[in-house]
Amino acid sequence: MTATVVLGLAWGDEGKGRVCDVLAHDVDFVSRYSGGNNAGHTVRVGEEEFKLHLVPSGIVREGVVCTIGNGVVVNPEVLKQEVEQLEARGLDARERLKVDGRAHVIMPYHIALDSHREIGLGEQKIGTTNRGIGPTYEDKVARSGIRVQDILDEGILHRKLKAALREKNAIFQNVYGEKPYDVDELVGWLESYREFVEPMISDTGAMLREGLDEGKKVLLEGGQATLLDNDHGTYPFVTSSNPTIGGAITGSGISLKHVENIVGVTKAYTTRVGDGPMPTELHDRTGDRIREIGREFGTTTGRPRRVGWLDLPAIKFAADLNGITHVALTLLDVLSEVERVNVCVGYEIDGERYDGYPMHQTDLHHARPVYRELPGWGEDITGCRMRGDLPEAARDFVEWVEAEVGAPLGMISVGPERDQAIVEKIGS
Repeated sequence: MTATVVLGLAWGDEGKGRVCDVLAHDVDFVSRYSGGNNAGHTVRVGEEEFKLHLVPSGIVREGVVCTIGNGVVVNPEVLKQEVEQLEARGLDARERLKVDGRAHVIMPYHIALDSHREIGLGEQKIGTTNRGIGPTYEDKVARSGIRVQDILDEGILHRKLKAALREKNAIFQNVYGEKPYDVDELVGWLESYREFVEPMISDTGAMLREGLDEGKKVLLEGGQATLLDNDHGTYPFVTSSNPTIGGAITGSGISLKHVENIVGVTKAYTTRVGDGPMPTELHDRTGDRIREIGREFGTTTGRPRRVGWLDLPAIKFAADLNGITHVALTLLDVLSEVERVNVCVGYEIDGERYDGYPMHQTDLHHARPVYRELPGWGEDITGCRMRGDLPEAARDFVEWVEAEVGAPLGMISVGPERDQAIVEKIGS
């Protein structure tokens, strides 16, 4: 059998958890492959709302095995809290969740470093969630990180932490004027989670590969999004991992030959959390109205999201980069509340028109959006279940976006409930 990858085409918060929940109704595995608890996915099931940060959204589907892949960074405290909260709501999370032993652990000093650096950057801050994600990936690349499997070996923990703290403590003492971290205290902190995490530790990549060879279905759930990718996003205002298709492969441990469907998720408008360029950002009543109706506040941080019109050059760049086979368009119902709908179709940069997505960050910071104005539909569409049910103006909008992006719409979200979606065929 083959795998389906769900990834974001903008700056995150596109509704990937919502899309994964719909697609997970007939899969065997759902796997997170990048990021950490800086990403949040919200899934609504009837009157219940689940806000997930580390555990894949497939956990709300009975019988689905969920894996946290080697490409994810894991805060054991957050993981334990999230699992216990899910179990308190009647889900057998502990029995169906597996964590790859190669995944790296977010340590307390990573979180402290993250916070200190943001404060030190002042007006040039990145806008991180201060969850320690970046410093953990730094240690991973520097080969000085702590992995989940290390929790099972006290000797390895002592050796690795002693080496890591030699540099870390020098920074905390000499740069930030703080007391050093103690190796024994950190070992004790990690070992306090051993009983909880040990039954979950697995080779999740091998598990997925074996499942695929046996004809089972796998759904790979991305955190963050393409325009936050460390290589291809709006650097330096990016995340520290690769939430693009390449990251899906390396972060889950499966082969590219298994991937059949790549679903790119975008809202019918654009949002962003944190700093960095966003050419279509709105600073008016329309933006405030979209934020209010769309409940545009971060799942992880609670911060108000920046809101703007759909940026087609950016979305087309992300779609092409990832080789998407389908588009999932979310929150179309929110635009029912605006009289006219604008879509960015290009940029004006230093007096010249650009139809593509700029490579140079300087150009993107100075880009002024060129809009195409479309009529609004002003009708409640939350009851639509087929494309033909949409008002003509809404149908024209989605079909034009579909043609511009160059991939079929596999899903159109028209409301927050699980069944409030127009689902069209994805894959064979």
